Amino acid sequence: MRLLEVLRTAEDVETHLVVSDWAGKNIECETEYDLDSVKSLADAVYDVRDMGAAISSGSFLVNGMIIAPCSVKTLSSVANAYNDNLLTRAADIQLKDRRKLVLLFRETPLNRTHLRLMLDVTDAGGVVMPPVPSMYHAPKTVDDIVNHTVQRALDQFGIEKGLFTRWRGLPAHGA
Repeated sequence: MRLLEVLRTAEDVETHLVVSDWAGKNIECETEYDLDSVKSLADAVYDVRDMGAAISSGSFLVNGMIIAPCSVKTLSSVANAYNDNLLTRAADIQLKDRRKLVLLFRETPLNRTHLRLMLDVTDAGGVVMPPVPSMYHAPKTVDDIVNHTVQRALDQFGIEKGLFTRWRGLPAHGA
């Protein structure tokens, strides 16, 4: 949700949203948002079963795609080009057309199958980015941690929103 909020303020960025059935349930269970309020943050919203949507074709030009969060089921579908819904079809389009695909994989701990699937997606040109918080920017709140993850995902597309203080190196000692 934070990613969509931030992108609403970005110039020349149009957002297209696909919410899987389970993502809709997770929004209700894990956040203070309801599904309609999340959908209202996007410029275009598609049903996950709509295989005829604009984003199901490589001829519909986009800069790339972020799947946030990415479940192990979606990771597996993307890694194996199992395009059984619009979300995984759109992800496959990004890979086949050599566009940016970023997966914020949410499962932990990882087993060997997860790691193999991550490697397969990476070999195909995707970026697997588990939302692991960094501590160098001294986060004080959960929002600080979320903002760091959102900005790092946006970094993959060259979009700077200033959501955290970047690493500037260790202070010089004895200089």
